[in-house]
Amino acid sequence: MNLRFEGRTDFKAAALGIFLLLGLAFPCFGDISYLPSGQPDGVALLAPPPLPGSAEEAADMASTRAVFRGRTEAEKERALKGDSGLSFSLFNQAIGRELELSKLPKTQAFLEKMKKDIQAAIDAPKNHFKRKRPYEMDESLVLSKPETSFSYPSGHSTRGTVYALVFEELFPERREAILQTGREIGWDRVLIGKHFPTDVYAGRVLGQAVFRQLMANPVFRQDLAGVKGEIAGAAKKVVEAQPVGAK
Repeated sequence: MNLRFEGRTDFKAAALGIFLLLGLAFPCFGDISYLPSGQPDGVALLAPPPLPGSAEEAADMASTRAVFRGRTEAEKERALKGDSGLSFSLFNQAIGRELELSKLPKTQAFLEKMKKDIQAAIDAPKNHFKRKRPYEMDESLVLSKPETSFSYPSGHSTRGTVYALVFEELFPERREAILQTGREIGWDRVLIGKHFPTDVYAGRVLGQAVFRQLMANPVFRQDLAGVKGEIAGAAKKVVEAQPVGAK
């Protein structure tokens, strides 16, 4: 009786050990957020936007009008492309190749989870400060569809910063181009009248804070390491598939 009981206990212990090892080897990207609830606290972190009717707000609006009216047609097209969904593919050129997420399931799951988990950190300060967007204050700045959220801080700028810092970890050899793309994602919103410059700067600050909080999470770092491995493996297969002597 005792021997049979101990055998079953040993089997359960071994099975549990295998399950835990598999969990470490294959991240499940489950429902537990990469960010602790309420962190980072954008309301406490960010200075309030310029007060309505102040000289500071007038200067912010003057800068927005100048950028909006001084943009080139190429800048407008780029900004509208980023405005239509903030796809991870915006970083393809900076990375130096197309990031085919359909062939990188672990990478796709990781990026989508990160995208979802950082939303609350963006919404909290927006809903606290309740700043109007430039086109709501000056109809001459209206371009494309209106937004349903508030202006400060810029969500595109925040996300562009976070995404750029994550892609920098994945493709460090393309660091400068990736970071530049992240900055452009935010600034492009000024080009089309969706944000003030101060919204964009605040988004960059919040984005850096979000990234620091993500990197403080051991689960995030573990999943990031798994993604690095998947990307490296895919790149190796591409090289191995090339004909001998091909450049």
